[in-house]
Amino acid sequence: MKRLSSLSIAIIAAVSAAPAIANEPIQIIEPAKITAPEKVELGKMLFFEPRLSISGFISCNSCHNLSLGGVDALPTSIGHNWQEGPINSPTVLNAEYGLAQFWDGRAKDLKEQAGGPIANPGEMGYTHELAVTTVDSMPAYQAKFEAIYGKNSVNIDNITDAIAEFEKTLVTPNSPFDLYLNGDKSAITAEAKSGYQLFKDKGCTSCHNGPAVGGTMYMKMGLVKPFHTSNPAEGRIAVTGNAADKFVFKVPTLRNIELTYPYFHDGATWTLEEAVNTMADIQLGQQLSETEVKEMVAFLKSLTGEQPQIVLPILPPSNANTPRPVPFGK
Repeated sequence: MKRLSSLSIAIIAAVSAAPAIANEPIQIIEPAKITAPEKVELGKMLFFEPRLSISGFISCNSCHNLSLGGVDALPTSIGHNWQEGPINSPTVLNAEYGLAQFWDGRAKDLKEQAGGPIANPGEMGYTHELAVTTVDSMPAYQAKFEAIYGKNSVNIDNITDAIAEFEKTLVTPNSPFDLYLNGDKSAITAEAKSGYQLFKDKGCTSCHNGPAVGGTMYMKMGLVKPFHTSNPAEGRIAVTGNAADKFVFKVPTLRNIELTYPYFHDGATWTLEEAVNTMADIQLGQQLSETEVKEMVAFLKSLTGEQPQIVLPILPPSNANTPRPVPFGK
């Protein structure tokens, strides 16, 4: 009877705790579940493969550096021939949680996104056809594609599929805030707890919610007051053609936000303090006190999770059939 009572108490405690977590606007980031390790490994090779660019120098990791929180830590990225990118590079970490990809949501998923930069003359500067020719020229890649996708399977569809499968593993679980949500009330500081309550009270969770603390909706940048920037990007209007979508962007994830500076689509804001003040002003029409800003920043820093531990892949050598890189040409 005593044993049954102990078990009953444990069940009651678990059931009581579950709704508290479920009712929170932010959910826990779960560790990656890898069901196709060979495909993930191939995708990793292609993610770090600079020969998918015309210069033979730029890879996916150039703009989504996994040593820097999945970004390049620049206002806007550097493309082929040192071209200035049009917009800040969003993090690839936890990107699978987004309703779409890119700031304007023009790619429906990670697979579609992976093909964009390869053929963009301002980014990797290649073509899909040449990218396929390059990969298919190397026997080691041919063998891996054949083992995973079948014979004669080196094509852009499978290249982007493999990259996407790798990117799906780039999640960052076990942040202090996740541990807090999971019941460890000592995992974050009192200041961070106050910041989270403030984050909810001010209405920030109406846009920044879910496991990624964002990425689930589009919102106008400058909802209450205009957002002043020299960046030419106009958001969803470029996709929909709808005038109401001007300056409407995908709400970014706040996971690992202390690592993914500079902030906003123009990359002009370098500190979390300034970012918090700007959002309070232009999105909420409110001014925060110095204490409130510190609390909010403490909460945001608690969202930094375990970074993916990546062993760099060894890429196959080029050969006589591999297209030569053109690092300095037009």
